Amino acid sequence: MQLGRVTGRIVATRKDPSLNGIRLLVVRPLDRRRNEIGDPLVAVDVVSAGQGETVYWVSAREAPNALPGKYGPVDAAIVGIADRIDVRNES
Repeated sequence: MQLGRVTGRIVATRKDPSLNGIRLLVVRPLDRRRNEIGDPLVAVDVVSAGQGETVYWVSAREAPNALPGKYGPVDAAIVGIADRIDVRNES
């Protein structure tokens, strides 16, 4: 799992039928200090994440498993919302 921040959403009137009723959000990957890294990505949202929330997401083979009762063409899926993150200070 990886950390990310929701920065937008995608509205798609035409998409694979397995994604009907599933929200698509734009996520910026974060490092452990919550700095944005890498390029934004599109992820399915199965936890009702909101704009600006810190989320954790999965990719590759794990992503389609997040879809409720379906298997679809998914590269990334938001699987949780981080309420709090505690990271030990490293020297």
